[in-house]
Amino acid sequence: MPFTSCLNKLAPPALSNPARHTVCAHAAEHLLITISPYTNMEEGDLVELFWDGCYVTSQQLHKADIGQPVLLRVPQSFIQNGTARLYYRVMHIGSNPALSAQLKIFIKLDCPGGEAIGDENQGLAPLIIPEPIQRYGVNHSQMKRGVPVTIEPYRNMACDDAITLLWGDVRLDVPKLRKVDIDKPVSVFVPPHIIQEAGEAPTVEVTYCVIDRVGNNSRWAPARILRVGTPRLYLNPAPREVLRAAEPRPNWRR
Repeated sequence: MPFTSCLNKLAPPALSNPARHTVCAHAAEHLLITISPYTNMEEGDLVELFWDGCYVTSQQLHKADIGQPVLLRVPQSFIQNGTARLYYRVMHIGSNPALSAQLKIFIKLDCPGGEAIGDENQGLAPLIIPEPIQRYGVNHSQMKRGVPVTIEPYRNMACDDAITLLWGDVRLDVPKLRKVDIDKPVSVFVPPHIIQEAGEAPTVEVTYCVIDRVGNNSRWAPARILRVGTPRLYLNPAPREVLRAAEPRPNWRR
C-alpha cells in the first residue's frame, strides 16, 4: 500500500530560512534545502532533490534519520539569477515514488554597487552634497533647516532596494526604490533632528549602504567628511591668566 497519495502531496522543501523564498549571493555559497519529516518515514528511503526538473542530489535514510529533517546541499553551479522551482521525490520500499509540492524561489546574486572589498564599496559613489556645505560645513542655520544630499545611480540598482544613510552615528532609512527610480539619482533630505542628534563636531562622516530585496548588502560607500556647527566651538579656549597670590585683579575695586 503506498505511503502517500497523489491527492495529498508531501510538503514542499524549504530554505534554511523558511520565512523567505529568496537567495542572495552569500546564501548561494552554502545553500541547504530542508525536507521535513514525513509520514511513514523509514530506514532505506531514498530522498532525491530536483531543481527546475533537474536532479541535484539525494540521500538514503538511516535509522538515525527517522523523524529528523533531511538537509540537502545545492551545488553553487545550479544557482543562477532569476526564479527556480524545487521539489523532491521519495523512493519508499514497497510503494510508488511520491512527489512533494514545489517551492518557488527568487535568486539575485548581483550585489548593489558590485562586489565590495572589505567594509567599503568603491562601486558606490560618495554622496553628492551642495558645494558650499561641502566646503564650509553645516552652520547653525542649516542645522535647523536640514541638508539635501543626492545618491548617484549605482551598479545593479533594483526595485525594492533599501538605502540607509549614516550621518555621524545616526541612521536614516530611505523609502525603498520603486521601478521609476531605477538608474536615476536618489534625492534624500536629511532632516534637522538627524543632524542635531548626531551633534556638532569638526569632522562628521556621512555615507550610505544598500540592501536589496533578497538581502545582498553593498557595504558602506566612501564617506564624505563635513564640519557641523560653529567653528569657534572647536577652538581651544585661550589659557586663563594665573594670578599670583600677591597680585590683585586688574581694575579691582577696593
